[in-house]
Amino acid sequence: MTFTDQLWQDISPIYQSVLEHGFVTELMDGSLPSPTFQYYIQQDALYLTDFSRALSQLAARATTPDDMLAFTLFAQNAILVERALHETYFSLYDIRPQTAKMPACFAYTNYLLATTSLQSLAVGAAAVLPCFWIYRQVGKHIYERAIQENPYRSWIDTYAGDAFDQSVNQMLVLTDKYAETAGPMELEQMREAFRVSSRLEWYFWNDAYTQHRWLV
Repeated sequence: MTFTDQLWQDISPIYQSVLEHGFVTELMDGSLPSPTFQYYIQQDALYLTDFSRALSQLAARATTPDDMLAFTLFAQNAILVERALHETYFSLYDIRPQTAKMPACFAYTNYLLATTSLQSLAVGAAAVLPCFWIYRQVGKHIYERAIQENPYRSWIDTYAGDAFDQSVNQMLVLTDKYAETAGPMELEQMREAFRVSSRLEWYFWNDAYTQHRWLV
């Protein structure tokens, strides 16, 4: 079993909670209310900007040209590829760009930026991995079950597509490589970073579903 296999096994209850969440189940059957999806897209656009920054920080800290290039391309794709999907929905639903991060988005992006700048490269890689991996698995889960006329088909196709699949596989290889040279303490830090980001994935969708905002 690879190190990343162990990581996934560790967060399997969290992933199951994601699959059972109302946001995911209603996205899958096409019944998710438009305002809920619009809220999600607004926050996700803000998330992706900082996710790209976190990946750029990993690129700057990478020790080999291949790893530098990989993280740089991940950062570029977060802006150029995934944001293009958001711009499509911004136009379709006449959504105005949001500038304020709500609690889950704020917590998640600040955690990623802090971890990729203050922790080791290996721990930073483990922290960004759930965004790749959980989204792919959720995308494939929904793709296999969603009707063709689903109003969120573009979102589903993006995260279940081959291009995203290749990026996830590349990120898994990088994380396993870093784990091979990590000591016991760093390995535990990697596990914890992966767990925390996985929990924050659930909270991000939950905030969108409840349209949770700052209470004070």
